[in-house]
Amino acid sequence: MLLDRDRWREVFRSFSKSAFRLETHQVYTMPDEREDFERFLKGLPAPPDDNHEWHRRVRGYVAAGKTIQRAKVVRRPLTDYTRYLLAEGIPENVRAGEDYRIVEVGDEETGLPEQDFWLFDERIVVHLDYESDGTQSGRELVEQPDLAKYLRWRDLAVQLGVPFNEWHAGP
Repeated sequence: MLLDRDRWREVFRSFSKSAFRLETHQVYTMPDEREDFERFLKGLPAPPDDNHEWHRRVRGYVAAGKTIQRAKVVRRPLTDYTRYLLAEGIPENVRAGEDYRIVEVGDEETGLPEQDFWLFDERIVVHLDYESDGTQSGRELVEQPDLAKYLRWRDLAVQLGVPFNEWHAGP
């Protein structure tokens, strides 16, 4: 079932204990980020707490005992968008309370899918679909997901992933 904006927000707001996202793409074309991304490319500083609404929600989830966890697959050379995300997006998300992990891959097979998804409360799966340029083309509630498969992917991504602050600190 395709989720419009309102239904998507309802699914997201209704989780009770955990939300996990696998991010596999190296470029996301997000209209809300366009201006900030262009500013980043010009070497200009980030505005203070640019994504304040998301950060407020994350802090609320964490205060309520919920977890927000992501695993971001990265490939070298890093795309400009990935550099932007690593420099400006992820650090603020981590400060707000997200457990954000980086899965750096080369040519080796990881066992992870190429499909972005959210897994809520270990029972609700939403696929995030994108065009080749990174534009989101839809959100799809998977009506009868193979939960064992999604849980395996989540666990593998968490196992392979390095917490952002450790990864960002480097060797």
